[in-house]
Amino acid sequence: MIRRLLNLVPPGTLAVGAGLGLLGLASYVHLAVAGHSLNEADYSSLSVLWSIVFTLGIGVFMPVEQEIARIVAARRTQGLPPGPVLARGAALAAGVLAVMTVVVLAAYRVLADRLFDGDGTMVWVLVGSLAAMAVAYTTRGVLSGLQLFPWYGTQLGIDGGLRIGIVALLGLAGVTSPVWYGAVLVAAPLIAVLATLPPVLRAVGGGLPVAWSALLRGLGLLTASSLLSQVVVNVGVINARVLAPSDVATAGALLSALVLVRIPLFVFASLQASLLPGLATSAATGDHAAFHGLLRKALGVVTALGLVGAFGAVLLGPWLVGALFDAPDVLGHGDFAWLAVATLAYLWAMVLGQALLALDRHRAQALAWTVGVAALVAATLAPLSVALRVELGYTVGSVVVAGTMALLLRGGAAGPSPATTPSRETVETGVSGGVR
Repeated sequence: MIRRLLNLVPPGTLAVGAGLGLLGLASYVHLAVAGHSLNEADYSSLSVLWSIVFTLGIGVFMPVEQEIARIVAARRTQGLPPGPVLARGAALAAGVLAVMTVVVLAAYRVLADRLFDGDGTMVWVLVGSLAAMAVAYTTRGVLSGLQLFPWYGTQLGIDGGLRIGIVALLGLAGVTSPVWYGAVLVAAPLIAVLATLPPVLRAVGGGLPVAWSALLRGLGLLTASSLLSQVVVNVGVINARVLAPSDVATAGALLSALVLVRIPLFVFASLQASLLPGLATSAATGDHAAFHGLLRKALGVVTALGLVGAFGAVLLGPWLVGALFDAPDVLGHGDFAWLAVATLAYLWAMVLGQALLALDRHRAQALAWTVGVAALVAATLAPLSVALRVELGYTVGSVVVAGTMALLLRGGAAGPSPATTPSRETVETGVSGGVR
């Protein structure tokens, strides 16, 4: 029976899933230790740092990973080495990082005063964390494209294991500075990259440079969708600090609550690696029944995940965030209900977005996320309490994105057809690395 189940998942899914699991656990341990070690103001600063890093880092560098993986996978079928792709991808990631660094440092004083309680060192930790993510996602693109999934999962696992070990040492040593807890986001990914660099270097090889057009062709729309999706799911904590700078308790409590209610997203991340290839394969062959069947099955799975997570979060959330993260007692069962509904809608959006990508409708996916972010902004401006504005923004934004995607899928072709099939490279893209 176990062997039969293993045959149902694509090669590498279990290795990547194990790495994702450890990395997900690390997020909870990281925030739990920090929550018990830092005061409210410092934990709020760490919460804002965390949200910015994963909004910008995943939003900008995950598409770079996906495009590197796509091109490396295509070249692999032709017996071509990944070296030229890695060179272009690294240059692209470095260029994007340089622009982001210039913007962050130009706003150094504003960021320090407005978001980090005057601590300028946290701004430098932000820059270092983004640099670490740039390096990690670039190398993961090569590992994914070459289908070196055990190494891919190992990088995720080492990253997660180091986060757990380092924050445990910080907690035992009685460290009370948010800078050190933030610096873990710099050290752990870089060490994980170094540990998994040998297979990348062995496979690099030479060859003619890859045309920039091959890498940049779909990157703009993919980056827009990725970045906007991270804004929907992460911007709430930043908004809480911007809307009420003196209310340090709410920002920290919201991050703890969001990490708790988004447990289903970590489970979905391990399924996502096989969802897009499956949908894309059905689209490529014009198999309407298989496409819609897989889409319905995926929606059913995430709905079940979301409902189970929602039940636990609403019932136990207020107690758990206090027990696990030592979060301030400012959120009630109603707050967790809003966040749980938002997470369920976000899961629907993630599945429907994969369906749009499988049909090569990148523009439609980007449009849906744009409309959703606009709805989030409008809801956040409502004259309500800070926490409710943030919760309502996340909920309305996620529901609008999912609804827009459903309408776009319904308003397009009745199903996939060979006339509008995605490229072979899309089908062969390996793993989506949107993990924290």
